[in-house]
Amino acid sequence: MVYDRRPEDFVRITTKELAEAFIAEQIDAIKEQVGDGKVLLALSGGVDSSVVAALLIKAIGDQLTCVHVNHGLLRKGEPEQVIEVFGKELGANLIYVDATDRFLDKLAGVADPETKRHIIGEEFIDVFADEARKLEGVQFLAQGTIWPDILESEDGIKAHHNAGGLPEDLQFELVEPVKILFKDEVRQVGLALGLPDTMVYRQPFPGPGLGVRCPGAITRDRLEALRESDAILREEFGKDGLDNDVWQFFTIVPDFKTTGIRDGQRTFDWPCVIRAVNTVDAMTAEPAELDWAFVQHLTKRITSEVPGINRVLWDVTPKPSGTIEWE
Repeated sequence: MVYDRRPEDFVRITTKELAEAFIAEQIDAIKEQVGDGKVLLALSGGVDSSVVAALLIKAIGDQLTCVHVNHGLLRKGEPEQVIEVFGKELGANLIYVDATDRFLDKLAGVADPETKRHIIGEEFIDVFADEARKLEGVQFLAQGTIWPDILESEDGIKAHHNAGGLPEDLQFELVEPVKILFKDEVRQVGLALGLPDTMVYRQPFPGPGLGVRCPGAITRDRLEALRESDAILREEFGKDGLDNDVWQFFTIVPDFKTTGIRDGQRTFDWPCVIRAVNTVDAMTAEPAELDWAFVQHLTKRITSEVPGINRVLWDVTPKPSGTIEWE
């Protein structure tokens, strides 16, 4: 059955058995909805879209075409990883689209976070439509929408590219098999589908990507500083084993500068903010407690290795009052 709402009597998926029952139900629902039609999937490589891909492959096989769009807002090394895992290891029908200039040109000078989200979401749909025109018989667009996406959109907290904002002339019918699940439930389903732990427990990553971690009007140099600082953070968390203990961690590079010192000379560069939180369902979150020596080590690496950053800040705000992402 395809639900429009999360049923009040829905049993929370906490075990392999419950996950397998959900998978069986959704496979039947996907087959009933899609029939012999073709499906185009927005494959970011994140947990949600990866689980949706695995469900669709199990249900309809080569009726699925996965499209990975590099919008220029991905983390360092991410496009290459998606191509390796899905294109080579899993043998999916994968189309890679480098649309970096297309996205960043449209985002140039746009500072309002909701406008940025809508631009990114609408451009995604346009890119998929362009790819669909090259394929014959595509009628469905699959998305990794999950329940917190829908709740936050309905409450007006923020717009989600997977929840609303689709153009009126969209020709695709949506396929959203995990839209009634919370993030922890999606992970259970992924494990039951046999996806590797590295994929199932991958860091949550928003559809608009680094665009929501680069507050204000996005510039390519500040975006690159964000990408490099994020790569250092992920590397160091991995070395210390914190990537298994902290639910989500990332950096933010806001659109203002501060005075600093580098090599005995005055600098006027951006600060970098570290955000690390623990949560179960992403509806509430608490800041992770990081060792002070570890924070100092991160600060030294980021300020010495990333051009354009001269200061590191640590965000200790819970959700609420702050959302996990900054925009």
